[in-house]
Amino acid sequence: MPGWQIALIMMILYLVIALFVGVMAGRGRDSSSLDEFAVAGGKLGLFVMWFLMGGAVFSAFSFLGAPGWAYSKGAPALYIITYTAFAILPWYIIGPKIGKIGRKYRLYTVAGFLKGRFNSPVLAILVGLIALFASIQYLATQMSGMAIIFNTLTEGRIPFWLGALLSYGIVVVYVATGGLRAAAWSDVFQGILMILISWIVGLTIVYQLHGGTTEMFESIARETPEFLQIGKEGSSMGTVAYTTTILVSVIGFLMWPHLFSKSYASNSRTIKKTVLAYPIFALFLVPLLLVGFAAKGVVDSGQLESADQVLPYLITTVMNLPGWLYGLVGAGALAAAMSTADAITHSASLEVTDGVIKSIWKDLSDKTTLLIMRVGVFVIGALAYYITVFGGQGLVALLLGAYGSIVQFAPGVYSALFWRRATTHGVISGLVVGTIVNYYFQLVATSTPFGIHAGILGLVSNIVIMVTVSYVTRAQTEDEVNRYVDVA
Repeated sequence: MPGWQIALIMMILYLVIALFVGVMAGRGRDSSSLDEFAVAGGKLGLFVMWFLMGGAVFSAFSFLGAPGWAYSKGAPALYIITYTAFAILPWYIIGPKIGKIGRKYRLYTVAGFLKGRFNSPVLAILVGLIALFASIQYLATQMSGMAIIFNTLTEGRIPFWLGALLSYGIVVVYVATGGLRAAAWSDVFQGILMILISWIVGLTIVYQLHGGTTEMFESIARETPEFLQIGKEGSSMGTVAYTTTILVSVIGFLMWPHLFSKSYASNSRTIKKTVLAYPIFALFLVPLLLVGFAAKGVVDSGQLESADQVLPYLITTVMNLPGWLYGLVGAGALAAAMSTADAITHSASLEVTDGVIKSIWKDLSDKTTLLIMRVGVFVIGALAYYITVFGGQGLVALLLGAYGSIVQFAPGVYSALFWRRATTHGVISGLVVGTIVNYYFQLVATSTPFGIHAGILGLVSNIVIMVTVSYVTRAQTEDEVNRYVDVA
């Protein structure tokens, strides 16, 4: 049997199992409960939370982008490992506090959190819209990854549109029916799968091509030493760009709605244990980065449409690997993409419903709110699918500043928790200015002073404006401030 047929069978089998796990996870629960759909009743344990947080972060980028970055950029690709180790640490402090506030005031979202502290529907609508735009771009990335895997590993027999539809369609079904709990248990299955597959595939490729990691890096160091350096002549990224890329990732990490809202889904003890255990999850990226380094000098960049294709290209074209290994790579990549797509789809629906719709129509019942959230899963999924498959390149380009936009939530969130003098006008002004600055440098200027990440320039502008406006506008009352700052 040809390798592509074995790969297709294994990938279809994986999708069937993923659908089964997702649907069964939601069975036996109160399907009419808003709390259950939004935060799984707030009772997720350490095992599930660890995989949920890990799966929500490591995505199609892990199996496609990470090797691609290592292959095309070299040492700067290690920023992924660096920020993963540090970005989760603030959650140890803010996670339990956000969780207590959420349980006290029945919150599910970033929009609801900021609306409650600053008493502003306008702020909630802004947060909901920014989260929607960023989430759709993120989803488009995941769907592109799913489609590329199907298309490449079946040697073009599964077209781009069908690969995306098959895999993401399953995500939409189990998220709409089972909510966060379905996404969580699917991420457990998908996380175990992608951890095992990454090590099997990564080490197999390195040892077949080079005989080991030592020989591989010695070869690169002899032929292109600048490839293993940062900020040196000939290296692909300067020190400022590298540092600020890590910085924007670290600060913005917990501001993503699909990560922020996990503070509501568990208790303080579990959150702290998850923070301590979480960096272990990033170890599965190591062999995937090694794949990118292994391709250096082996794969001619002219043979690839993009660097992201280097892993499937190695397997299908360069190396003589068995069909079952094709299937493993396909299943692992799909697992990585789907474990992120389910969390983003779920949180995007919550943010739009809670931030935009409930700020306009204030008296919606829980039953109506839950219905809107379920329908929102399908609407957001359809919009992201359309943008991914049928064009919309202008909109996709507009959304390339997603991480730089999400990081703009940080001043408002930290001020809500710790700074008494922050005001509604200050937070709104800072958020608007920071987002505009980020998009300007992302899309108009196309370059930044000294290579600083556009999101950091936006964040600095955000903080300056927020602090200035807060000091020249009327402070909130003690009761409004104490509800968050002094939460017991």
